[in-house]
Amino acid sequence: MPSSHDHRLWVIEALTMQLALPSALTLTQRLYRSLRDWIQEGRLGAGMALPSSRRLARELGLGRNTVLGAIDRLIAEGFLVSRPGAGVFVAEWRPEALARATSASGAATPSLSARGLRILDFSATLSARHMAFAPGVPALDRLPRERWQRLLRRHQQRAPTEWFDYPKQGGVPALREALCDYLRLSRSVRCRPEQILITQGAQQGFELIARLLADAGDCVWLEEPGYGGAQSCFASAGLTLQPVAVDEEGMDIDTLPASTPAPRLIYVTPSHQYPRGVTMTLPRRMALLERARREGAWIVEDDYDSEFRYASAPIASLQGLIPSAPVIYVGTFSKVLYPGLRLGYLVLPEALVEPFRRANARLHREGQYAVQAALADFIGEGHFVRHVARMRECYRERQARLRQALAPAIAAGLVLSSGHAGMHLVAHLESHALESELVAHARATSILLSPLSRYYLEGPGEPGLVLGYACATEAEIDLAGRWLGENWLARERPSRTRKGRA
Repeated sequence: MPSSHDHRLWVIEALTMQLALPSALTLTQRLYRSLRDWIQEGRLGAGMALPSSRRLARELGLGRNTVLGAIDRLIAEGFLVSRPGAGVFVAEWRPEALARATSASGAATPSLSARGLRILDFSATLSARHMAFAPGVPALDRLPRERWQRLLRRHQQRAPTEWFDYPKQGGVPALREALCDYLRLSRSVRCRPEQILITQGAQQGFELIARLLADAGDCVWLEEPGYGGAQSCFASAGLTLQPVAVDEEGMDIDTLPASTPAPRLIYVTPSHQYPRGVTMTLPRRMALLERARREGAWIVEDDYDSEFRYASAPIASLQGLIPSAPVIYVGTFSKVLYPGLRLGYLVLPEALVEPFRRANARLHREGQYAVQAALADFIGEGHFVRHVARMRECYRERQARLRQALAPAIAAGLVLSSGHAGMHLVAHLESHALESELVAHARATSILLSPLSRYYLEGPGEPGLVLGYACATEAEIDLAGRWLGENWLARERPSRTRKGRA
């Protein structure tokens, strides 16, 4: 830092060198940035006087207005202060307490909360790249883009003025009506259009449920293994997460010790459990409904991809099994259409409709009404049902292609899940060491592998791989499938005592 005796001369010399460097900025911008940076770095300390604007203009060979433009901006932002009759000085812009704290800690960046760190830990399985085995990503190459864009343009051009305000209807009425008809027919959901709340994806729905129906410390029962998005959402709300084992019949609440805290919420994916892929049996569903009523708990039914069943019609919803079921049904268009659509919905019991609508409008605001209207037409004109049928056939073929690519490994003992529904398969592995080895090798080859053990709340979890196939082309499936099969066959072969699986 220059001394008080020669700092004015230092400023002139430093600015002369700075302005000699090539830059696309204007001279005023360069003067402003240089002085501001030196003040923030402490090279120009509080109370130091700057050369006068006339002297700066003369010494730097600039117009006085150019210099004044930079000085005036720094004064307006509080970095400099003008004292009539005395000149311009560096302001006391940084409190001493902040300076001491920064010096003592070595950094001024605050640490994340424990809750924030938990959320980041849950997000470890996410990837910014969608490759052959990315789970939960639909066939974006099969989206009927022209038809969808045409519907979007229609409603964007005709949008009424109130759609540009802060709407509070719970969603475009036409979309709620179209959804109501679809859910009644395809999923046996019991509802009226007024019970449907449109959200910006299923995650926002989980957040609303956690905030409105549970307090920090309340217990939520979740499937083990289970969906990380729900786990992170409930954890971020401060809820106590209680994993419940999943077997071939779905969530098994009978495995919980008698001392287990009563749940406020119970999260399930009964039609196609994520990630194991099993379907909850009717006895288990009825037992879960009875337990929820006895405990005064709400069941959160996540029906994320039930449209894609390959051996039978979609399974009826848990929500529709009995009248007035204590169930909040959560749906999304991310799997059926595309994730960037950011539209989901809740089917709410009558008593929760108004509180949820008001809370959603307050916490998140509503929006995308033109997009919602386009989606209503997409459903009402029959495009949605036809698209689902095409995607069901596409995913059936892509799953078969993956099995074919893995055929040598399957013949040698690699065990895959049944694949009767959904957009992914699970490959069961002999050890966590093999799971880690395959994941690491795949990453080096730019192939995404999701370890099954990461879906467990309590370690170590079952070793395996969650293999998405919906978003990959046939050529990508062939390439990645052969790579996985060859690397599995090349592993060291420990003696195996595993039971075979379908």
